[in-house]
Amino acid sequence: MATWEDVRRIANSLPEVTEGEHWGSTAWRVRGAVFVWERPLRPADLDALGDAAPAPGTILAVRVPEVGVRAALISSEPEIYFTIPHFDGYPAVLVRLERIGRAELEELIIEAWLCRAPRRLAKQWEADNGTAEP
Repeated sequence: MATWEDVRRIANSLPEVTEGEHWGSTAWRVRGAVFVWERPLRPADLDALGDAAPAPGTILAVRVPEVGVRAALISSEPEIYFTIPHFDGYPAVLVRLERIGRAELEELIIEAWLCRAPRRLAKQWEADNGTAEP
């Protein structure tokens, strides 16, 4: 089970990340671009989710490369990943933090950072960490 401290540790370990606020909730940015953030559910979200709505304070929003990736995550692990109508057409997925493992969370946050980091910074990080394509 992952915690907000895990999110903070992973996100802040990446280059040029700043932690701050986004619409009144904690968010992490790389050079000003938000890549992960706390996403409280609003009344319209709760109405849309009904009984499937997770507990307050446990939802992380994570940027993904495209909406197809979001759909794949949701279909593969719907107990962890979900979305709301507000995110229709937007490349981000919502995560039930209390249900995701730390290793999977780390992979997800790194991918989100790579989506939002400037190309040169992302390529340098991949080269430094042995994940660059040959």
